[in-house]
Amino acid sequence: MSDLFGSAAPQPEPEKREDKAKPASRSASATPEAYGAADIEILEGLEPVRRRPGMYIGGTDINAYHHLFAEVIDNSMDEAIAGHATRIEVHLGADGYITVTDNGRGIPVEKHPKFPNRSTLEIVHTVLHAGGKFDSKAYETSGGLHGVGVSVVNALSDDMIVEVARDQQLHRIIFSRGKVVQDVENVGRVQNRRGTSTRFHPDPEIFGPTAHFSAGRIFRMTRAKAYLFGGVELRWSCDESLASDEVPAKAVFHYPDGLKDFMSARIDGETRITDEIFSGKSGRPGSHGSVEWAIAWTLGDGGTQSYCNTVPTPDGGTHEAGMRLALLRGLKNYAELTKHKGAANLTAEDVLTSCSVMLSVFVREPEFVGQTKDKLASGEATRIVDNALRDAFDHWLAASPNQAGKLLDWAVERAEERLRRRKEKEIDRASATRKLRLPGKLADCTQNAAQGAELFIVEGDSAGGSAKQARSRANQAVLPLRGKILNVAGASRDKLAANQLIADLIQALGCGTRDRYSEDDLRYDKIIIMTDADVDGAHIASLLITFFFQEMPRLIEGGHLYLALPPLYRISQGGKTLYARDDAHKTELMASEFTGKGKVDITRFKGLGEMPFAHLRETTMSPKTRTLLQVKVLDDREATKLTVDRLMGTKPEARFDFIQENAAFVTDLDI
Repeated sequence: MSDLFGSAAPQPEPEKREDKAKPASRSASATPEAYGAADIEILEGLEPVRRRPGMYIGGTDINAYHHLFAEVIDNSMDEAIAGHATRIEVHLGADGYITVTDNGRGIPVEKHPKFPNRSTLEIVHTVLHAGGKFDSKAYETSGGLHGVGVSVVNALSDDMIVEVARDQQLHRIIFSRGKVVQDVENVGRVQNRRGTSTRFHPDPEIFGPTAHFSAGRIFRMTRAKAYLFGGVELRWSCDESLASDEVPAKAVFHYPDGLKDFMSARIDGETRITDEIFSGKSGRPGSHGSVEWAIAWTLGDGGTQSYCNTVPTPDGGTHEAGMRLALLRGLKNYAELTKHKGAANLTAEDVLTSCSVMLSVFVREPEFVGQTKDKLASGEATRIVDNALRDAFDHWLAASPNQAGKLLDWAVERAEERLRRRKEKEIDRASATRKLRLPGKLADCTQNAAQGAELFIVEGDSAGGSAKQARSRANQAVLPLRGKILNVAGASRDKLAANQLIADLIQALGCGTRDRYSEDDLRYDKIIIMTDADVDGAHIASLLITFFFQEMPRLIEGGHLYLALPPLYRISQGGKTLYARDDAHKTELMASEFTGKGKVDITRFKGLGEMPFAHLRETTMSPKTRTLLQVKVLDDREATKLTVDRLMGTKPEARFDFIQENAAFVTDLDI
């Protein structure tokens, strides 16, 4: 046992007794299964770290390799945050050594009270859980909370040189693989210098002979520390052979505006949803309970970078939970104040999609998940961040209604998209589990192959009945729709997802919508809209075309959508019978085809449901005699979209303007 805990008093051996219920024990060397006291191994000092590095730094891969640098620079950052250092220098050498120097107080070098024969500087670097961060006396907040960071780095380095300047005296100690190579020595007097300098090289026995520091990664890690605490200046340098366009040989980082500067550089060149960055600070910088944030909504990839006491937390944690809660509540409250509909279904994911977040919190004695500190577990961090951001976000939204409106509309659109996707997944699951139970009143065809199969979409049960009798059961299916389909151009995602007619249609086609559309899953080769040859029929056809244009544009691009042309009139004279599509066609036929003697019988079909199925088959459904119009999109899809939005959208004034603009072209109005 380590002498850190003192010498243990000798304990008497327990009295030996014979257990008659068991056979006598065998000699330890008599069998491989023997297990005795000699098999219990005691690891002392830093040997556990070298045996099991993954327990302390997460592994021996390249991420763990760079984590060593993070542990060392975190100690210097703790000095800066505590107000004892204003400058940190980082140098990366071509020989693989990193040197981190600060102008803080310097690690104490005098003998430790519990170990009168050993320097405190040695204890800090060779004993696990030795440090000044277990209470708030030396540091109010710190990143190196566990007291194992620098000792772990020492254990996993084949060479480490530490220099401490205190009271104008320079002290040096040298380690190798966790053991002292050269004890603390007073190098001499120094002027205008104080603080700690640590130079180390990771052990190739642990990480492999080819492992090395990435100059770009170390450079970015150094710069990030300057963004996280505006009160410190970071000085970077590297050997010329390591410099590149990305990594300069020398640089100085000092960012008084902190994370706002960081965010501005991060989203440079991206298209923004909100013009301004939502940023701010709460509490005294670096003190317990202080928070700093910078949040921007863009069309970029987004993502959250969070920190606790300047330590990166890539797996998030309780501080991110507080941020999510504050943003969601704030946007919902603003929607309620402005009476914006559609915000009831908002979630934090809707608000944070494509959102770039920088969040830094300082708390006393934080709890992390594991020594690598990838995730914050301190419960109070949620409350601290929520309280800091809530009022600030409310004021930010209220100060710019135009910007707040853009953000709210964008978030609601994300929520509607999420609900639509969930509805489609439910439909997909229903299709997978109920393959034979097709939606609505669909009368499916008997063939399984999509090639040559046709789906007729008709209005109402009456038309559906006639179409079912007139169809060819082998390859023609009929889907009657009850009433007019929803106008998707003017509908929210909630309404679209809840509409049963649309759900039936999507399920019948089987191909999905928008980016989930699959040509291979389309169940029919031709989708034929067959409505009455009157104004109401034209309106229903327009609504259906709008649905396909918005929700299944690739179906149209694939040449699958058609319009049937049922006749409005049946004209007979003697043994001659013709059909007229509309009034103009009827007039044309009367003048050209029915000029002889005899009575002319003209029958006006009230709708497809009133048409005898034999006539419907002959005129509209039989491939031999019917006429179909294929629906295509003009080459300029954006122009077509503007037209659809203008004529089918939620703004009636746009349709009114269109009528006024085109009224002069109307030559015949049948009232």
